[in-house]
Formats: sequence, C-alpha cells, structure tokens
Amino acid sequence: MTARASSVLELLAGWLPRQRWYAGKGAGTPEVARLGGLLLADDGGAFGGPADVDVLFLQVTTPDGVGATYQVPVTVRARPVPELAPAMVGIVADPARGELHVYDGAHDPAYVRALLHLLAAEGEAWSGEGAALGRARAVRPAGGWASATASGWASAPTRVLGGEQSNTSIVVAADGPEPVIVKVFRVLAGGDNPDVVVQTALAAAGSTRVARPAGWLEGWWPVPGGKAPEHGHLAYVCEFLPGSRDAWREATEAVTQDRGFSGQAHDLGAATAEVHLTLARAMSTRPVDRAALDAIADGLLARVDWAVDAVKALEPFTLAARAAADAVRHVDEAPDLQQVHGDYHLGQVLHSATRGWILLDFEGEPLRPLSERTAPDLALRDVAGMLRSFDYAARHSTVGLDPDDRRAVAAQRWAGECRASFLDGYAETGAEDPRKHAVLLRALELDKALYEVVYETRNRPTWIGIPLGAVRRLLVSPVA
Repeated sequence: MTARASSVLELLAGWLPRQRWYAGKGAGTPEVARLGGLLLADDGGAFGGPADVDVLFLQVTTPDGVGATYQVPVTVRARPVPELAPAMVGIVADPARGELHVYDGAHDPAYVRALLHLLAAEGEAWSGEGAALGRARAVRPAGGWASATASGWASAPTRVLGGEQSNTSIVVAADGPEPVIVKVFRVLAGGDNPDVVVQTALAAAGSTRVARPAGWLEGWWPVPGGKAPEHGHLAYVCEFLPGSRDAWREATEAVTQDRGFSGQAHDLGAATAEVHLTLARAMSTRPVDRAALDAIADGLLARVDWAVDAVKALEPFTLAARAAADAVRHVDEAPDLQQVHGDYHLGQVLHSATRGWILLDFEGEPLRPLSERTAPDLALRDVAGMLRSFDYAARHSTVGLDPDDRRAVAAQRWAGECRASFLDGYAETGAEDPRKHAVLLRALELDKALYEVVYETRNRPTWIGIPLGAVRRLLVSPVA
C-alpha cells in the first residue's frame, strides 16, 4: 500500500527504517528534521517530464535518543511514474499543487543525471533558502577517468547496486564507452571521506588496483544548535568495470564446486601488498613506539571485554583472549602505522579480466567515527580481515555440520590453503611477511573474530559457530 502523508518528512519517518543503509534499525519510528539541502536542476529527459530534485540533509533521531545526519535525495513528480514504482516513498497531499509523488532519488535518473551534469560542469549547487542551509561543489581531478561530458550521460541508463549496507551506488552507462559508478554517502560526517581521499591518492600514484576517479561532490550542511556548518564528501564518481566479479562470489563458488582457490588467493595477497606499499609512499606513515603499542593493546582489550559482555559463550575464553590482546604491548617491533583499507574482506574486492584484482570501498568500518577511520593503522589489520574472510567463504556452506564431517574438514583445508597462499603472495611482492609479526596478527584476527561472534549472535545465530571456532583456534596457536 502506498504511504500517504501531509509532508515529505512525515513520509520519510516511516520509510527510513526500511532502508539497508539506515543505522537505527529496530529502534522504532524516528523523529526526522530537515537541516537543509540542495536543489539540483533536472534536464526533463527522464520519463517525459520534469521533476523536483531535492537533496535533503536530515537530522534523524531514534526514540532512544541516538541521532545521525543523513543525505537523502528525493525526486518529486506531479504524476506517478510506473517505472519507478519500487522506489516510491509515498504521496504528499499539497494544498497548492495537489498530489505529489515522492521517489527515492537514487533510483530516479533525474537525480543521477542532475548530479552528473553538476560534475561535468564542475559546478556548484545551493539550498533553495540560501547557501547557509546547504552548498555543494563538484570537483574533477586532473587526468581523471571519463570525459565527464553531460551529453555522454544525458540519456544513459542507470542501475542501483544491491547489497550495500551504508551507502548507495548507481551504475551509469554500463554498456557505454565510459561507464561510471556514483556512490552516494548516506550517513554524513564532517571531514574528508577516506573512500575519496585514499582512492584518489592511489590513482594519482599510478596504482591500477583501484577504479580511476572521475570526480566527487563535496558539501557543506548545517548542524543542530546553530554551530558552524560541517564540511565533507557527499558523493564519489569513478570508473565502472563491466564484467568484473566480486571475490566473495568467486571464492564461494570455488568452495561449492570443490575447486581450489590458492592461485587466486596468492594473487590477491600480492595485490593487497602492492596497495599497502603504494599507500605507504603516497600518504603519511608513523613509526610504532611503545605508547602506540599500549594504545593498540588497550583497544584490543576493550573489544574483548565488550564481546564477552555481549555473548556469554565467550566467557570461557576471557583470560586467554585478554592475554593475547595484552601481549601486543610487549612485542619487540611492529610495522609502521599507515593508511589502510580498514574494512577488508572478499566482498571489497573485484576481479577484472583485464586488470586483475581491484580494491573497493576504502571507508573503513562505517560505524566507527570518521576520525578513527582516517587515522594511520597497522596494515596487518587488513591482512587479518582477509584471512577471516577466507574462513567465512570456506565455512558458510558447512554451517551446522559436525566438525568431523568430510565437508567441514574439506572446508577447513580449503581455508588453510588460501591463507597460506595469500600470505605467500603478500610477502613475495616486497612487503614484509605478516607472519614475522605473529603476535600482532593473531591479536588482530582475534579482534575481528570476536566482533563477528557478537554480530552473528545478533543477526544470524545459526552462523555463530564460524567465528566461535576461529576464536577457539586462535587461542590454541598463533597461526591456525
């Protein structure tokens, strides 16, 4: 049934909790307040008529008092568009204009084309009430991907990718000569988004392991309480690689079809090391001193305590887990801190027939504060994330099986082979072998596994055996 309301904000209060990128799921109907926004110009070419293209900056507060700022583009049309029915937010009864049909802008070509027109012109946009309530500027890097001409994208088809948790990505002109992907950042935080900064730095340094940037939209939006506006990235546009497949799909198909994945894992390890080495050259690094080790250990210990408090099944591992975390402060040496991916797993990598492995989504863990996601970290954290991802790829199809079942044994062997090959590939590229830092690697893998135990307990209880088994193995030996 189509939702009806007297205002767009009233519609959004019921619509937001159903979106994958909304962070307050399960907390009830939120309070939605408009902080400001942007008005973009529609070229009138989508679905035979013009639309109001309104990018809303919203302060959304859940009933338990947790607030966040969201970017929500919507299109408003005087007549319904059957092709956009799945993207309908609802109908607003406007006293002056009659019934207005409101759609999720990410699914409406009118919004996407308006954004790309802005990028092509390297233009600016404002709120209808003036720059104080919203302003944006489009930026294209020198030598960036695509000609960024409005004519090239004016009538191109658009397609929203599924499966994303915190943003919305839209493929434009997938079959054209210069296909691009537009990533719209949904949760806004003041400061430069690492997904833009890191990928741009890698591309500028000549790396072929990231999609080449076409440009981005940076914005200024009001904050509650009359403080100075926040500034940060609103959207990022880069090349789209047709025919590429994500590594998670390739790995899980190999498991299902009882095929090895060692060669691919080796090449992925090499690609990962290549990116880490390039980032160390292109961006700042910092030696790890005793204070830094203490800070890392303290963070790991806090994760142990949080996880054990959240999941009673972890209580028998408390002392051993705390010992593994605390051991970090006593290591003799550690790699320099540097910019890293921050949320690295098989779902963050694509395989291209022409380019090999391509790394995506350098935002870091979306729920962590932006200041933490942009801070230098251990590259070993990315390595640990990928090792855990191999374990998930191997074991997701054996959930519920007895550990001695031949399929479970085969999955464990598959994961072990991928692990060894990935680490070999990483070390053979000129980067330091992660196995030289076994204490650190073990602690970081354990940290990830503990997070996974809590996540699975809350979201997929039948899968808890995957990370719980990893916790058990990691606390028996440093390298499983």
